[in-house]
Formats: sequence, structure tokens, C-alpha cells
Amino acid sequence: MAMQSLLRGFASEAVDMAQGAFERAKGQAAPRVLAFTKLIEARAHARERDAKAASRALKASEDLLSQAEASSGSEPAWIDFYHHARLSADAAEVFRDLKNPKAALAWNQQAAAMPSGVFTRSVGMRLAIVGTAHLQARDLDHGLELGNRSVDILARVQSSRAKDYVREFNTALAPWRREPAVREFLHRTRTELGIAA
Repeated sequence: MAMQSLLRGFASEAVDMAQGAFERAKGQAAPRVLAFTKLIEARAHARERDAKAASRALKASEDLLSQAEASSGSEPAWIDFYHHARLSADAAEVFRDLKNPKAALAWNQQAAAMPSGVFTRSVGMRLAIVGTAHLQARDLDHGLELGNRSVDILARVQSSRAKDYVREFNTALAPWRREPAVREFLHRTRTELGIAA
């Protein structure tokens, strides 16, 4: 529920839900499950621009994940997806939201590559996230390269969530709105994804 609240733009509610879930499950749930609740909390704090709280929750997630990987206890099958590569990919988004491109790009280096044929939407969204971090670092060329690759992929899927990531990318293009390549990119997102500039 916390994740869905976060995705719908209710970050403070997501923080409350994630913290409540963690406190309720602490000592009972598998460490990997607890680690994922802390990840969602970190993402929600980042959306609220609370860097300290986001970093604390992310560190707790990382510690719990290390504990899970060191133990041989049984875990529910549904949490198998959560491993260090996923934490790293989400951490890149956390620091993008906190407008800390250096940290976002460093975390992205630790995230595993995902094949676009298998994780089409996820790959497209991640390209938009990393492209936005490059724009925050004032690297227009690399940012636009990743933005265009993101649109190449996301034009093949129907996802309002994916479009939100491209909208955030477009917002980060604001300092360069007069550049021909930027105008061309914005036109492309309008025509291929239906995103208003």
C-alpha cells in the first residue's frame, strides 16, 4: 500500500505506511521483506525532499538486505526480486529526487543491466531517471541521449507511470528549452508518447 500511495503522489502517507509496516513486522518478517519496506520509505522521504530521512532509510534497507543475503533462512517467494541491484536502481531514483546527481549516477553504476526485451517498461523508466540525473549534473548531451533511448523503448508500452518519468525528464530540460535538440526531443515526446511540453 505504501508503494501504491507513493506512486500516486502521496509521499507523506507512504512514509507513514512504510514505517507502520516495518514496526509491525519487525522481529517477525524476513530481513529481505523488512529491507524492502525501508526502501519504499526512503523513496517516499526523497519525494518529500528529506535527504537525511531518505539516507537513513536507504542505509537501513541496505543493512537488512546484507543480513538477508548472509542468512540461509526461508523467505517468501514474492520478495525474490529484491536484491542489491534493485536497491541500487531505486537508490539512483532516490538521489535523483533529492537533486543529488553525483550520488544518483554512482548508485546507477552498481545497478545491474536489465534486458529491454524482458523488462521493457523498467528499462525505459530507468533511462529517464539516469538521463534526468545527467541533466541535473548539467550534462545535456548525455541526458538527451538517454532521454531519446527512453522514448525509443517507452513508445512501445502503454504506461502512465512511465510517462511520469519522461515528464520529470522534460521538466529537467527547462534550462535548455531554446536548444534545437531539446525542442526536437519535446516534440518527439508529444507525438510519440502524448506528453504535453
